[in-house]
Order: sequence, then C-alpha cells, then structure tokens
Amino acid sequence: MPERIGFVGVGRMGANMARRLKDVGYQVTAVYDINTKGAAELATELGAVACTKLARVTELSDVIITVVTDDKAQLNIFTNKKDNLLMGAKGRTFVNCATISPATHVQVEKLAKKAKAASLEGCMASSINQARAGTLYLMCAGEKATFEKVKPLLTKLSDEGKLMRYIGKAGQAAQVKALVNMVMNINTAGLAEGLGLADALKLDLKVVSEIFSQTGANSRVLVTDGEDMMNRDHSCFFSGAHAAKDSGIALTLGKQQKLNLPLAAATFAQYTKMTKLGLGALDKSGIAELTFKGRGPKKKK
Repeated sequence: MPERIGFVGVGRMGANMARRLKDVGYQVTAVYDINTKGAAELATELGAVACTKLARVTELSDVIITVVTDDKAQLNIFTNKKDNLLMGAKGRTFVNCATISPATHVQVEKLAKKAKAASLEGCMASSINQARAGTLYLMCAGEKATFEKVKPLLTKLSDEGKLMRYIGKAGQAAQVKALVNMVMNINTAGLAEGLGLADALKLDLKVVSEIFSQTGANSRVLVTDGEDMMNRDHSCFFSGAHAAKDSGIALTLGKQQKLNLPLAAATFAQYTKMTKLGLGALDKSGIAELTFKGRGPKKKK
C-alpha cells in the first residue's frame, strides 16, 4: 500500500474514514480541518501531520480525500488564491465525498485536470458508524481510469467493495446521491407526521410502529428514526440542517429538468423551518419536533 493518504475535513465522518484506512494498513500522512484542535488530536492518534495549509496536505499525500460541508467550502479548498489543494498537485488524486451539487463536482474535476491532477466523486449514503467499520455505501463518478486507480482504497471503505457502485461521468454520482437523500428526507418527514398524528389520537406508538413495519408504511427510516422520534432522542448522525441543504440540491435538479416535485418541496420547507427554529443541529429525526403536539422550541412570551 504505497499511497500516502491525506484528509481534508476530519469531523466525525472524515475522522472515522481516516481511522478505518489506518486500521487496514494505509499510511494516513496528513489531516486538515478548520477545527485545528480536532485535527491535531486526530493527527496524534494516527501518527499523521496536522496541516495548517491545504497545499501542505497535497505535498504530503498521493490521494487526498475531502469531506467538507457544502459547495462553497468545496470550491474554496480548490480555488482559494492564498492556499489551496491544487498547489503542487500534479499527479495527485482527489476523492471528494461531500454531498454537494453535481455542477460543483464537474467544476472540481476540470480544475484538477488543469493542474494535471485527477478528481473522483465518492458520494456516501451512510453514517458515522459505517465510516468507522468500513461499510460505507459509495457512489462514484468521474473518469473510469481514476476510479480504477483508487478502487483498492475505496474497497476498504465499502465492505470490500460490495457496497460501492461506479455511476458514470462527473456529476452523476452527486445526482444519484441527491435522489437518495430526497427520498430519505421525504420518508422521514412522512414518518414524523404519521407518528405525530398517532400520538395526537392517543394511540400506542409502539403498536403503531409494529404495524407500520409489517405493512406498506414500512421504510428504512422507521428502523433508524422511529424510536428516536418517539423518545425525542435526536442525537445527531445526519443533521436537519444537512437534510435541508440536500433537499434543496434535489429541488434544484428538478427545476433544471422542469419537473414539479411537491413532496420534495414540502420536505425542504419543513427542514428549512426546523433549521430556522434553531433545531438544525439535531438529527433529521428531530423533524418530529414540528409534528408532535406540545413539542418544538418554546415560544417566547
């Protein structure tokens, strides 16, 4: 495993991906995060360098995995005039895992090519625990040769490749990821309304959930979020703020195709409301705070 691996963005997802690659024998040489304390702690744990410059990550790495927050952050790490990842990037490969717009992934690929580097989308449809265990569901897009080059590495993050799919050209993995999160968010909002109404009707929520699980009301989010909604345990694995952002990406794609997506629009409105009410840092299950009677932030007198 000769590749030196660098990470930009070592929050809970990025840090656990780095730990996983270290566990399976890869040399994680450099980490960078705007949270410099967190980056320094992870660097000490992994025996890596905590970089204060993006260009230094590129210098110390052959493959750089980026896990940032949004389009603005993604473009900044590649275009900031004072310091960016493309400084001295010839021959490097970037794997970009953030949920951002397809257009930004396409733009990053063009920028990387201009710098004689390569870029690949590695969109993730999993959470923190899967990152640590190496069982992420990965959707990849970009040039096939670039995918093949980093496939051995990505295999170790995706249950030996069983949970990895190559989608096609740049931007297409991000399109699929937007669809995944759009449907997931719609299902989550629908479950919150169903359980909220059941609660208002004074029905036994455990019985209702069991019936949901055996009928057409069943869904993956019933397993991941149903109990949390009932117990008001919204420990964050995928935040409401991120749900709002991702629903917005899907809506933009729909508008570009001149499609009317009323459920996606309603879900976006709910998650946007949740964020504006100061609940955006809660897990996406926190949308139940808007539908159960007597919940949500207390109104100021």
